[in-house]
Amino acid sequence: MWIPPTPPLCDGATFPTSILSPAGPAASSLSDATWLVIGLCCAIGIVVEGLLVWAIISGRKRANQNAPGEPVQVFGSNKVELAWTIIPTIIVIVLALVTVRVIRDVDLTEPPPGALRVQVIGHQWWWEYRYPDSGVVTANELMIPVGRPIWLEVESADVIHSWWVPRLAGKRDVIPGYPTAFWFSSDEQGTFLGQCAEYCGTMHAGMLLRVEAVSASAFDAWIGQQQATPAAPQSQLAQEGHLVFQALSCSNCHSIKGTSDGLFGPDLTHLASRKTIGSGIVQLDEATLRLWISDPQVLKPGCNMPSLNLDPKQLSALVAYLWELH
Repeated sequence: MWIPPTPPLCDGATFPTSILSPAGPAASSLSDATWLVIGLCCAIGIVVEGLLVWAIISGRKRANQNAPGEPVQVFGSNKVELAWTIIPTIIVIVLALVTVRVIRDVDLTEPPPGALRVQVIGHQWWWEYRYPDSGVVTANELMIPVGRPIWLEVESADVIHSWWVPRLAGKRDVIPGYPTAFWFSSDEQGTFLGQCAEYCGTMHAGMLLRVEAVSASAFDAWIGQQQATPAAPQSQLAQEGHLVFQALSCSNCHSIKGTSDGLFGPDLTHLASRKTIGSGIVQLDEATLRLWISDPQVLKPGCNMPSLNLDPKQLSALVAYLWELH
C-alpha cells in the first residue's frame, strides 16, 4: 500500500487544519454554525443522560424499599407531550434559520466587490490555477492577498474532485461539465493546507492543496514575477537541458512561456519559485526534482507522467534547466 511522503509543513504552514480554527469570514460562518450544532447536541445529550441516570437511581431506590407492585404508569400527559413536541420544533427552527443565514453569507451567486478571480481546474491528480485578469497560470500552490475576497471558479478536466481548505472555506465539489463558483478570504498571512475531499482515483490521497496568503504588495510582486518570461538558460548544462526539453515529449505536455504551450500537464514557466512538487506531496529541491523526472512513479504511483528513461547526462541537463525557471 502506498503511503504518501510526509508533506513539507515546516515552512510557515498554520495549524490546526480544522474548520474550528477559521482564518476568514466564510470559514468563520461555517465554524460558528458547527459550534452551535455541537452545543445543542451536547445540551440534548446531557438532558437525556441526566434523565436516564435519574430513572436508574430512583428505580433502584424503590426496589431496595421493596415497593409493592408495578410503578405508576403515566398515560396522556399533556405537559410531557407538549415538551417533546415544542422543544424539538424550536431546535429545528433555530438550526434552519442558522443554516439559511450561513448559506446566504457563503454561497453567493456573483463575486463580492473587489474580488480576485481565479479559475481552478481539477486534474488527476493536481490543481491548475489561472488568474484571468493578469494572464498568470500556475499549479498546485494558490497565491492570494490577505483581506481581499477570492472568487474561485471551479471545474474538472476529468472526474469529480472536491476543493477543501478547512481554515478558509467549506468543501466545493469540482464536477466535470458543471462549473461552479464560490468565495472566501483570509484574515491572516500564512500557509493553509487542504486536500481533495472527493475520492478521484489512485492518487486521491496525493492530491493536496496549498494556499499562500501574503500581503497585497507581496502578491502584486508575485504577479509581476509570474507574468515575466523566464530568462534564457545561463549555464551550459541548462542550455543543453533546454534542448532536451524541446526535443522530448516534455514540451507536448507542459507549457513554459516562450518555449512550449503544452496543456496536458502543469505549467512549468516558474517552476523553481514553488515550494512543493507533485501537488504538494514533497518539498521542491534539486534532489526531489531529479527523482521526479527520473521516475515520477516512485513519488506518486499511478500519476499520468511517465518515466522518459533519460540517461544521466540528459537528466542532469534537464534538471539544471528547470531549476533556473524562477
